[in-house]
Amino acid sequence: MHRFTILTAAIVTLAIFAFAQGKGWSKEVTIVASQGNEIVTVAGDLAAGKIIEDLSWAATSSNACFPATQNLKFRGHHVFYATTIPPRSIMKISVKPDDEKADLSIYAYMIGNQDFSLVPNLARCITCEADHKWDRPWKGKVQTSERKVEFQNPTQNTYNILIGVAAPKDVTTGKFKVEIKTES
Repeated sequence: MHRFTILTAAIVTLAIFAFAQGKGWSKEVTIVASQGNEIVTVAGDLAAGKIIEDLSWAATSSNACFPATQNLKFRGHHVFYATTIPPRSIMKISVKPDDEKADLSIYAYMIGNQDFSLVPNLARCITCEADHKWDRPWKGKVQTSERKVEFQNPTQNTYNILIGVAAPKDVTTGKFKVEIKTES
């Protein structure tokens, strides 16, 4: 499987940026072109993000992203990326901090291909997934600094995926890489 370099992903991202912005994503969102049966990697920094004070959207039954008991893990800066999941595909998304000791969290949600909702203004989504540091060890499992989520699209439709990379309260900087692997 071919791995795009960060530079190539940045060029592809810039090439579709103007088109995607015209379709409704705000300037806060970096557009990433997903490639069928490819891996796209994009570098990021929490310093480019912002704090989302209102996290109530995450625990609502229409989003069910992460429980309010985990909000402290999402109180730092949030950085946003958007992509699309093609029909009949599986998309695996991960974020890995450059510093192995860093504590990042990831959430991502699937919405219609004409929906460009950005948190905290997310009334509902098709599905939302999140991964963050565990509160305690899990028997037989080891957690690393990498966080992962996965989506499946068994339909004939294309959907938007919004990815949020976040950190705990008072964490406003930290470099990372987002990897998007699409299996069609």
